Amino acid sequence: MFRRDDNKSRQAASGVARAVSPYAERFAHDPLVRLRVARAVKAAGAAHTRVRRQKGWTGVARRLAVDAYLWRQLREAVVQLRKANEQVEKAQHRRRRRKGMAVVLLVGSGAALASSSTVRRRLQVLAGARSYEEIEQSIDVDVPVTAAYNQWTQFEEFPKFMEGVEEVKQLDDTLLHWAVDVSGRKAEWDALIVDQKPDRRIAWESVDGKRNRGAVTFEPLGPERTRVQLSMSYVSDDPLEHAGGALKLDDRRVRGDLERFRELIESRGKETGAWRGTIDHGKAN
Repeated sequence: MFRRDDNKSRQAASGVARAVSPYAERFAHDPLVRLRVARAVKAAGAAHTRVRRQKGWTGVARRLAVDAYLWRQLREAVVQLRKANEQVEKAQHRRRRRKGMAVVLLVGSGAALASSSTVRRRLQVLAGARSYEEIEQSIDVDVPVTAAYNQWTQFEEFPKFMEGVEEVKQLDDTLLHWAVDVSGRKAEWDALIVDQKPDRRIAWESVDGKRNRGAVTFEPLGPERTRVQLSMSYVSDDPLEHAGGALKLDDRRVRGDLERFRELIESRGKETGAWRGTIDHGKAN
């Protein structure tokens, strides 16, 4: 019985490998992907080794459960890689169309139009820019809207609840410097707060480095309850980041950030500080 089950597991794994190979090749050259795959294979081998050492019916049940679990994981990997591949192909198709449109516009506009630096920049963006990845999540916290808003204005405390954020420095009332770890790689940029209304909204956009923008809004649900909604968008210059967005890893990450924010503010019961100024079009009032 065991030998027959082993043969089925090997055949299933072989079938999954054949299904994955057309999609996985473009991701296999990334060292981070290879590391994660190696760790997964090592963990699977260790699980089988532990189960093989167990005797009796308990060992049989656990062995069958492990095989079923690994098969589900392999099958899910096929689905996710296919989705990621479809996203990559769609993005490549959009870029090809944009490049074609840019060439037509440039040829038809004539030399005088092409000499304009503003037009050149816009055509370059149209031809080469990647589309923005959109993320939106919300959470309800059991504190007054003023407390939730005031805590969010303490930008230098973001690393306490935002995954991957190593440091945020507030350079002045409107400018923040971010240092983060993105897919195992360091990245830094400056972000300008373009709009800030006490107890209502904070919006920002990057001015250099990684292209991103976003807004967080605060909606009172009662005297002691607030809905915090975070909307973000960014341009993924790295294929691995784009694959992560396609697999909804970023949604889960942002959701985790909001849950940690809720835990932070609710455990304290009040904010650690506040900035109640107003910002319009990037200028503090």
